[in-house]
Amino acid sequence: MHLDHDHTYPERHTYSTPANRPDGTRRALRIGLGGPVGSGKTATVAALCRALRDKLSIAVVTNDIYTREDAEFLLRNAVLPPERITAVETGACPHTAIRDDISANLEAVEDLEDALGPLGGLDIVLIESGGDNLTATFSKGLVDAQVFVIDVAGGDDIPRKGGPGVTTSDLLVINKTDLAPYVGSDLAAMGRDAKVQRGDLPVVFTSLVTEGGIAPVVDWIHSQLAAWTAAVPA
Repeated sequence: MHLDHDHTYPERHTYSTPANRPDGTRRALRIGLGGPVGSGKTATVAALCRALRDKLSIAVVTNDIYTREDAEFLLRNAVLPPERITAVETGACPHTAIRDDISANLEAVEDLEDALGPLGGLDIVLIESGGDNLTATFSKGLVDAQVFVIDVAGGDDIPRKGGPGVTTSDLLVINKTDLAPYVGSDLAAMGRDAKVQRGDLPVVFTSLVTEGGIAPVVDWIHSQLAAWTAAVPA
């Protein structure tokens, strides 16, 4: 067994989807959220919707293997109007639907843009992966940027273990920091290990049970949208 891995992972992207819709108008910025089961992806999506919905036009696509449970959670909590939330049942490994055969997710995103276009268009579409693991990545044909969510309860060695989700995502979110004292996780060590794995790529810490706990991710999304808007004129 060889343990001297060089941390070189395959590129997560294959091709970039056009920045403009067929009618020439700018499409929404598409942001993918992945991460292990229980890391808080759906709760992060819900918190982002609450924080952004009054200023931006948002829609959400969720992915589950055989259910629509994540979409139903968002609907029950009324984070967005029902017409702004849709679900994809992948029927197979979640990685396939966000990285390999993205057709179902791409169709869901485009249907939302078509339906909501008369209402002033969309600024952002959040695409949540189904429960996955540290290898999950999104095709660039589906998203423009990827957020990867891990949590302290999963162990403070996760950033050190790496994997494409940890090392190549555009933003790494270390969630549930409020649990660190109870599960023995060292937040400082997690931050250092993430820095080693990711270099200059950003890392933020979140606690969704505290007021303003989602703020670091909100700030990052605003910066991504500003850059997207500047790069792709309407």
